[in-house]
Amino acid sequence: MDISSSSFNMNDYNGTIMSENTTNGNYSVKTPPPVFYSEVTTVIYTTVFIVGFFGNALVIYIVARYTKMKTVTNMYILNLAMADELYIMGIPFIGTQSVLFYWPFGEFLCKVCMTADGMSQFASTFCLTLMSIDRFLAVVYPIRSAKWRKPWVAKIFSALAWIISFLMVLPVTVFSHVQEYDTCNISWPDPSGVWSAVFILYTSIMGFFGPLVKSAGVRAGLTKRRKSERKVTRMVVIIVVVFVLCWLPFFTINFINLFYVIPEDKIAAVVYFSLVILTYLPPTIKMINC
Repeated sequence: MDISSSSFNMNDYNGTIMSENTTNGNYSVKTPPPVFYSEVTTVIYTTVFIVGFFGNALVIYIVARYTKMKTVTNMYILNLAMADELYIMGIPFIGTQSVLFYWPFGEFLCKVCMTADGMSQFASTFCLTLMSIDRFLAVVYPIRSAKWRKPWVAKIFSALAWIISFLMVLPVTVFSHVQEYDTCNISWPDPSGVWSAVFILYTSIMGFFGPLVKSAGVRAGLTKRRKSERKVTRMVVIIVVVFVLCWLPFFTINFINLFYVIPEDKIAAVVYFSLVILTYLPPTIKMINC
């Protein structure tokens, strides 16, 4: 999900950097990374896809299959694994565009992939926030929160997280198209610069920095009381920290790009491609931690 540039992951794999200061709001300069980098990314994409896909599938199967695994925390982990799986499933499409430097799958799949990519990021962030809040309640208010910390309540909140995630990426569904250079991207209407800037701020705040502040406040609250359920709490904290470390550079660069146009050269391409690849590590690392 790489929300926050003019599109998600898809726009970055054709070698274009985050320049939204073009006259039509679409990317017009193609700056492919070095050849060796394409080979490296192919290996990384393949590895992450195999480990992430089968790992998250195993988590989903175990939690869904066994009744004793249906705890409140595991309900959020289940939905987190589903969001990660959705994100991981975009790798074959993204990898193909990265290798071919064009989108061969048509308009419909462009919209589907862009929407799924965005939904997965929002859903992951919301599930992590819910997990942090659940841990806070379990540790700080174990008795008072017991009646609300039920699996059925977690299912309702998880469903709401998915619904809200879909609503938040509707602009992506509407404006995603196969563009002039046969790349899958977002084509903003005029004034495209304003649309793009608002979208970057909107997705960054609602999909990352806002929930991050909330989760940080919750985790700070965990230090005020005795840490019962220490193992589960530590697992949740590790998952959240990994997510933040892997996504923070990407969102930071996109914020910087609002005020300073990053040069479109091979070095910038390598840096940005690296940041995009970094966002694919949480689904794999989180699965291992679970």
